[in-house]
Amino acid sequence: MCDKMDADDLLEAKVYVGTYRKYNEGSLFGKWLTLSDYSDKEEFYEACNELHSDEDDPELMFQDWEYIPKGLIGESWISESVFELIEQVDDIKEFDAFMAFLDFSSYSLEDEELGYLLSKFNDCYQGKYNTEEDYAYEYVDNCYELPEFVEGYFDYEKFANTLFMTDYYFDDDTKAVFNRNY
Repeated sequence: MCDKMDADDLLEAKVYVGTYRKYNEGSLFGKWLTLSDYSDKEEFYEACNELHSDEDDPELMFQDWEYIPKGLIGESWISESVFELIEQVDDIKEFDAFMAFLDFSSYSLEDEELGYLLSKFNDCYQGKYNTEEDYAYEYVDNCYELPEFVEGYFDYEKFANTLFMTDYYFDDDTKAVFNRNY
């Protein structure tokens, strides 16, 4: 499992697929399957069943996985949302910021439509900045017309503290800024 990932990581998402029967018999036989090789969950499950065609009705066991967002896979299930996300990953310009948005917000890929989540992300994503103070400089520049002599007295650090205590969120890992009032 991976908490922080980029779009390239998601395209390399894979699952080690075995079965409960084989595992209970002491065998770890299975295979790593790369999710981007399959168009949807149904096609993926067909490949899993074909891999274990030596069993009449294989009870699939996902023994390990890599680069799959949290909450979208378990030992015996995988969400269709993983495949939708892989399909649209190239259209998400700031994938790491989108994943940070999901982490800080109460939204989940499992509970919401991907299109809705992308719309919410686009509504609140402000861009990437090195620091909260850098965002405050741009905010003041875009929203206020401070006379030049006032700029030298303006406390951008305190202003940034106020912004980020109330209306904005700064993700340290991705340097993304989000408006909390989306």
